[in-house]
Amino acid sequence: MARVTVALMSNRSQARIAVLGDGGWGTTLALHLHRLEHQVQWWSAFPEYANQLKRRRENIKYLPGIHLPSALSITSELGEALNKAEVVVFAVPSQHLRSVVKRVKPHSHQQLAFVSVAKGIEQATLKRMSEVVAEELGPVPIAVLSGPNIASEIARKHPASSVVASIHSDLAKRIQKLFMDDRFRLYTSSDVIGVELGGALKNPLAIAAGISDGLGFGANAKAALITRGIVEMARLGVALGGREATFWGLSGLGDLITTCLSGRNHWLGEQLGKGKSLRQALSSTPMVFEGVETAKAAVQLGQRHHVELPIIEQVEAILFRKRAPRTALQALMRRSGKAESSSV
Repeated sequence: MARVTVALMSNRSQARIAVLGDGGWGTTLALHLHRLEHQVQWWSAFPEYANQLKRRRENIKYLPGIHLPSALSITSELGEALNKAEVVVFAVPSQHLRSVVKRVKPHSHQQLAFVSVAKGIEQATLKRMSEVVAEELGPVPIAVLSGPNIASEIARKHPASSVVASIHSDLAKRIQKLFMDDRFRLYTSSDVIGVELGGALKNPLAIAAGISDGLGFGANAKAALITRGIVEMARLGVALGGREATFWGLSGLGDLITTCLSGRNHWLGEQLGKGKSLRQALSSTPMVFEGVETAKAAVQLGQRHHVELPIIEQVEAILFRKRAPRTALQALMRRSGKAESSSV
């Protein structure tokens, strides 16, 4: 821990930051950090798309309508992005994070700190994103950032809040200082497990909310899904070592409310509720839906830790076992009666 503290105690307000990932959230963070006058190198894994971003100064696929300043540096060369970087932000889809981290490893050095903003669970290993980074890079200083953050709103400078968590308090405070301004407020936490799982588990629940909307159900159904969904998130999170209180904060309940009202995973659920198959919905857009693989991973984690996840289990059945949405709803409503404070 001493190495982490020494490396990050600088009082400079600006830093060299590499943002890895050309999705909507990666685009937004690169733009946001550039606006804060950090020296940002934004990396895309795809040379052709990086060239298009440079030329058009707009991320047509993932963040249309947002102008990218000419001074924002864009590259498809990882070495160039990481050159002299002090902070590396991983903003790539969770199922591709490990392969990107492996590519970063030859460029890693003691002065680097890492921030994961990916919201998912690795399907093959059931590991959280910070665990994937640590497994590949060793005991590096890492923080995770999560919260109710719709990329397009933050890109348009709408007010938002988030949580940055690390086992190293100095690192969490440093990232808070580097990322925060009067439109994007950050809080710190030491509960890395809870913050990461809150960001991951809300996605399959957002699919459930979208399915409900697609079926034409109203506010009562959505309120029930959100309320019982946060119970499921907390139940599994505590079993995995997180703190229950974390799930009632921004990275749990806050993010869950946001994604159950709008966003990618809600949209996907809505398509399923309207009768489209998963394949049809996925093939109609380039967007990545973290909730799909997370639903499968969450069910496996629940089985491993003997935690019941009735809503997420039904979402997983709709996604992967062709269960009809109305049949899944009936299964939920026909469960035996329980006390609201019941552990299951």
